[in-house]
Amino acid sequence: MKQVLVTGGAGYIGTHTCVELLARGYTAVVVDNFVNSSPASLDRVRRLTNHELPSYEADVRDTARITEILKKHNCESVIHFAGLKAVGDSVARPLDYYSANVIGTHSLLSAMMEAGTGRFVFSSSATVYGEPEFLPYTESHRLSPTSPYGQTKLSVELMLNDLVASGGMTDVAILRYFNPIGAHASGEIGEDPHGVPNNLMPYVAQVAVGRRPALNVFGDDYDTPDGTGVRDYLHVVDLARAHVLALERFEREPGAITVNLGTGHGTSVLELVAAFEAASGRKVPMNFVPRRCGDIAAFWADPSQAEALLGWRAEYGLAEMCRDQWAWQSQNPNGFDLT
Repeated sequence: MKQVLVTGGAGYIGTHTCVELLARGYTAVVVDNFVNSSPASLDRVRRLTNHELPSYEADVRDTARITEILKKHNCESVIHFAGLKAVGDSVARPLDYYSANVIGTHSLLSAMMEAGTGRFVFSSSATVYGEPEFLPYTESHRLSPTSPYGQTKLSVELMLNDLVASGGMTDVAILRYFNPIGAHASGEIGEDPHGVPNNLMPYVAQVAVGRRPALNVFGDDYDTPDGTGVRDYLHVVDLARAHVLALERFEREPGAITVNLGTGHGTSVLELVAAFEAASGRKVPMNFVPRRCGDIAAFWADPSQAEALLGWRAEYGLAEMCRDQWAWQSQNPNGFDLT
């Protein structure tokens, strides 16, 4: 049985990836500190898949504990989601981001070396690119992040490149995510941020379900068709699938790869809200407020390298992303907190 440690496995992308791993015959083992997730999400995964899912409350910065878990389960691979992930928050709390994301990954890689675990899939981000010199972004675009969050992701990429160059690890997949949204079609799992959502889609959904009064749209004066920011939104299930394909690639063709994961199409804030209103049948009131520090006007991916190297391409469109997001939020208006 192929054993995979999934750090941050109780989170949004982690839970969806566990579902995909279990469906493909892998055994997933979850480590999560539950800072921005809930153990209830793992119970949902167990129910959805009818599989066991061992889990541990632990922090990736606890090298000895992670080493112990890797050895206990004889894990051959790690998919690394654990970390802090909000651009604006990272500007206010940079040291927390460097600790969780860079020191955390260093600790995890050290544990892998000690345990003899040799395959690593890293959750990176399109924020490593910074202001676009051309669009769509290809993997060869200059790397110049505009936020501490983006800098932490780039720092880890550089650490991984150096580790591969040293011969310390050969099988490394760096996956640069664009903007995952949506949820499992069952509505059983989805994005459930603690506190005020930092990302657009969960905020939109919480407004639609009545948890928040209105959506704040940060900037309506960008040089874009409707003045609002443009992003490459992709379905979280498509994103989750890519991680399994990365592990399968290691089996047939060992080595290090870096790929973008996006649809190749940009969608504005207003277009996303309109699509969500159509899917949910609910109006989403909006307030236009000033731009946020560190935000970029528009970007989207060139995902052709992911198709060439992984055989991956996004299958779901914006309508399905909004449909599944609403299935999750309408069935779980308070997220995993059922009280």
